[in-house]
Amino acid sequence: MSTSILRHPTTHNDPDWEMRCDLAACFRWAVRMNWHEGVSNHFSAVVDDETNGGGGSRFLMNRDQIHFTRVTASNLLLLDANDPDVMKGPDAPDPTAWALHGAIHRHVPFAKVAIHLHSKYATVLASLADSRLPAIDQNSAMFHDRVVIDENYGGLAFDEEGERVASLFTDPKKKVMVMGNHGIMVIGETIAEAMNRTYFFERATETYITALMTQRPLRYLSDEVAEAVAFETERYPGQAVRHMAEIRLNLDKTEPDYAA
Repeated sequence: MSTSILRHPTTHNDPDWEMRCDLAACFRWAVRMNWHEGVSNHFSAVVDDETNGGGGSRFLMNRDQIHFTRVTASNLLLLDANDPDVMKGPDAPDPTAWALHGAIHRHVPFAKVAIHLHSKYATVLASLADSRLPAIDQNSAMFHDRVVIDENYGGLAFDEEGERVASLFTDPKKKVMVMGNHGIMVIGETIAEAMNRTYFFERATETYITALMTQRPLRYLSDEVAEAVAFETERYPGQAVRHMAEIRLNLDKTEPDYAA
């Protein structure tokens, strides 16, 4: 019998409840940011870790083709990236989401969280022949030498494509992938970290694309300054945690059902 859907908590006694609430909040906030795309795109978060006796392969992810506005803490799926029978169950996830996120959580140990979006400005960047993000301001400098660019889009992310994409995450320093002709994948050690990184990457790409539209010369930061900004930002105390907390406080007032 398949064990792909391991648990559907209905109370706050679930040991992963806070992670569920954080991840559900990310979906709701993605709608606020206009990052959603119909019933497409997926976020996932590993709930166990090899260092704590778990296999590091069980992860939360949104259900197959439900709008981000309807994602709640309790309706997130709990899957095992090493379960060969996941797609055989009655509550199977989207096959492309399973192929992509399952492969990432099987093969990329530093990807505890994976956020896949077709957000507007990052996808514009992914559509350019040169998909690099130059350091033209503080936000874009945050990502200096920290982005993987996938130049070989091969269609919808079914099994082979999912494995191929996951294989590109080889450098733990590079936690954003510009998926050429597709969108972005942002990974992180925690939900707060990945969400914060996603927010600033979309902001940075918005600035860059808008700057290109002016058709005026750009003011580029030196590699030395850009690297300093990226290094300092990675060590900025508590920003991701506070950002996540503020998102949830906002949703507690306006969409409290995210935590149901």
